[in-house]
Amino acid sequence: MITPDKPRSPLTPVEIAAIVAVVVIWGVNNAAAKYATETMPPMMVGALRFALAGACLIPFVRPPFPNWKSLLIIVGLGGPIHYGLIYLAFWLAQDVSPVSVAAQLWVPFTALFAFLTLGERLSKAALAGMAVAFVGVAWMTLDPHAVADWKAILVGIGASAAWAMTTVIARRTTSIPPLKMQGLLALVALPTLAFASAVFEDGQMEAARNADAMVWACVLWAGLVSSVVATTLVFWLVQKREAGRVTPYLLATPVVSILIGWGFMGDVLTAQILVGAALTMGGVAIVALAERGLRAGAAKA
Repeated sequence: MITPDKPRSPLTPVEIAAIVAVVVIWGVNNAAAKYATETMPPMMVGALRFALAGACLIPFVRPPFPNWKSLLIIVGLGGPIHYGLIYLAFWLAQDVSPVSVAAQLWVPFTALFAFLTLGERLSKAALAGMAVAFVGVAWMTLDPHAVADWKAILVGIGASAAWAMTTVIARRTTSIPPLKMQGLLALVALPTLAFASAVFEDGQMEAARNADAMVWACVLWAGLVSSVVATTLVFWLVQKREAGRVTPYLLATPVVSILIGWGFMGDVLTAQILVGAALTMGGVAIVALAERGLRAGAAKA
C-alpha cells in the first residue's frame, strides 16, 4: 500500500519527471486534438480515442460498482459531455491556444462547485483567483484575432465546467479505484460519442480515408498516451502526495500547447492574447494554491 509522504518533503526526481511527462503529454494532446479535428469530425475523434482507451482499461472494470448514482453522473459528465464539448471546441477553433487556456478554468470551477454542493470553504484568495482567471479569458477573447474563436472558447468553458463537476462528485466517491472509474468513463463515452457522430456528423468514411499518418498518430496519442499513460502517472502522483501538492504544477500544460500552436500550427499570438492567457493561468494558479492551503490547514486540524 502506498502511503503519502510528508507534505513538506521535497519532490523526488522520479516524481518531478512524472509531473513533467504529464504536462508535456497533455500539452501535446491539446494540439493533437486540434490537428485531428481538422480532418475528422469531432465526435468521431472522441469515439476513436475511447475505443483505444477502453481496450486498455477494460480489465480494470469489474464488479462491484458502489455509489452507482454518483458513478453514473461521473461517467456521463466526465465522458461524453466533457470530451464531446472539448473536441467540438477544438474543431470550432482556428487556433489551439485560446481553447487550451480556457480549458484550465476547470480549477476555479471545481472550487466554486465544491463550495456550492459540498459546503467546502472558499477563501478570499480563491475568489480573487477566480476573478482574475475569468477576466483573463474575457480579455483574451476580446482580442481582434481571438474574437473569431469566441464560440470555441465558450464551448471550452462549458467543457471545463463539466469536468469540474465530475471532479467534485468524484471527491465523494472514493470507494471506486481511479483506473476502474476511467475505464467505465471510456466504456460510456465510446458508444455515446459514436452515436452522436452517426446522428449529427457525416463524411466519416471519407475523413478516415483522407486522414494521414499524423492524424492517426494524434488519435493514438489521445487514446493511449494521454488517456492511459498520463492518467496512470497522475493517479500514482496523488497516491504518493496530496493532490494540492501536484496539481499546481500541471497548470503549465497550456504553455506547451501555446508553444506548439505558435511554433508548428500557425497560431497568432498577439500581446493581448498573451496577457489574457497569463492572467488566466495566474488566476487558476492562485485558486489551486488557495485550495492547497485550505486542505493543508484542514489536515492539520
